[in-house]
Amino acid sequence: MSPRTVSEAYRLSQPVCRDTPVVFSSPHSGRLYPPAFLDATALDARLIRSSEDAFVDDLFASAPAQGAPLIAAQLPRAFLDLNRACDELDPALIEGIVRAPHNPRISSGLGVIPRVVSQGRPIYRGKITLAEAEMRLSHYWHPYHDALMRLLQESHRAFGQAVLIDCHSMPHEAIEGHARPGVPHPEVVLGDRFGAAAGREVVERIEAAFRAAGLRVVRNAPFAGAYITQAYGRPSRRQHVVQIEIDRALYMDEARIEKTADFPAFQALMAGVVAEITSGLRENRALAAE
Repeated sequence: MSPRTVSEAYRLSQPVCRDTPVVFSSPHSGRLYPPAFLDATALDARLIRSSEDAFVDDLFASAPAQGAPLIAAQLPRAFLDLNRACDELDPALIEGIVRAPHNPRISSGLGVIPRVVSQGRPIYRGKITLAEAEMRLSHYWHPYHDALMRLLQESHRAFGQAVLIDCHSMPHEAIEGHARPGVPHPEVVLGDRFGAAAGREVVERIEAAFRAAGLRVVRNAPFAGAYITQAYGRPSRRQHVVQIEIDRALYMDEARIEKTADFPAFQALMAGVVAEITSGLRENRALAAE
């Protein structure tokens, strides 16, 4: 069994033998909803989960068996968004925050402590205190990112490069709306911030792994990557980040937030993708040292 660390902020599953530069991170699949948070929300138990990347950590659960660590959030995105900068604080939600220069994520209610879930539904009945916001950052945001940075530094020291796979899911309607007439909609979107977050060869190997599994793949549209790709992607330093968005309709009932009967088969398919990514980038170690 893979060594496992469980903290308030994250679950970290480590391989018995870490032999690839790849690290997998699932920052939006947390599903531990604090009772006080549920008491404070205006949403019911289903709607509060609508922005959660449900079951994404399960889809990538095979990573440790392929020599790569997997870190996954404990707390949900509606409580704290680990894919936002820690200073993206929303004055419309948090008492005592001075209005900052325009930030479209904050303005839309999607700062580091979100004000809304999908389709703009308000999470809270009123504001939260600055002390509450600071507690969430110190107890959950900083520990997660400290652990993520350690994992990347370990990969870089051991292999001469680090490759972070930032694992997410996307609502089916979000990707369906971007399909061209007569062309099947993509099932996977890879985001490398148009080359700024990852080297070309790294992205090509990841794309090839998904295509070999029979999945339709596009890059950077409509999702090019958010805070994690921007903050950690440094290809010039051989630190690469690729965000992966997977169509939720492939494995779950979005309305009920439940796994479909096809989930085990899709999870097995994803295990094959994970194996291809880790082995392909394991073989790439020699290139990293050149």
